[in-house]
Amino acid sequence: MTPPARATVQLRDLYTADAVSLDLQARTKDDVLAELVGLLRTDERGAETLVRVLQRRESLGSTGVGRGIAIPHSRSLVTTRLRLAYGHHRTGIEYGAIDGRPVFDFFLIVAPPLEVSNQYLPVLGRIAQFAKDADIPQRLAELRTPEDFFRLLEEKGV
Repeated sequence: MTPPARATVQLRDLYTADAVSLDLQARTKDDVLAELVGLLRTDERGAETLVRVLQRRESLGSTGVGRGIAIPHSRSLVTTRLRLAYGHHRTGIEYGAIDGRPVFDFFLIVAPPLEVSNQYLPVLGRIAQFAKDADIPQRLAELRTPEDFFRLLEEKGV
């Protein structure tokens, strides 16, 4: 007997338009983390905590995966569910990426320590796979609206 098919959640379903910024203004790694967290619209205390948790995660090793892409991620009690944000920086940020190049595109993932849906690691993996597509850095650079971002995710089937 075959197990029932599990419905795969699409990344598009996890993003909201107000958690997508195509014009990040930060100039430093810490500032870009704060700007990304700001897209999640948490209260000030929660935002400060998330930034500290993400900074701690970055101190273990950069989440800059190369090719101008970073996937900052962490678990925290500040959130009760998986939350995603995406930001693009037109000129790039020095981020300590594994290839030593600036980062232009940031995919933020935060989740509670215990998550019933258990999507944190699968979502991290799907974003990493998406980022490996040869045309993704260029396609991300060409985005003009959050809807363009959503269409790209849908086109790539993630």
